Amino acid sequence: MQVTLGKDGCEKSWQDPFPETIECCHCGEVSRIAFVAHEGMENKSVPEKCVCELHNNDWGDGGEGFWMHDCGAFAIYICKKCFSATTLFNQA
Repeated sequence: MQVTLGKDGCEKSWQDPFPETIECCHCGEVSRIAFVAHEGMENKSVPEKCVCELHNNDWGDGGEGFWMHDCGAFAIYICKKCFSATTLFNQA
């Protein structure tokens, strides 16, 4: 897994780019991008170990619930007001 700091990380997404700011999920104020942790983008191949391998994606009756199915990108934001973190993520 690699980490890209600040707004340079917004492009390190498996889907649309991450926004530079989002609404804080704790207090509703503005949260700014801190970094993006991303896996599998360095050489566009699946790394030896991915977050998707940590738990089963089994949402049926009695299953473990939803989980990722592919390499991920995780954008971490920090709120200007309450200093709490909010995360957006997507997958390949």
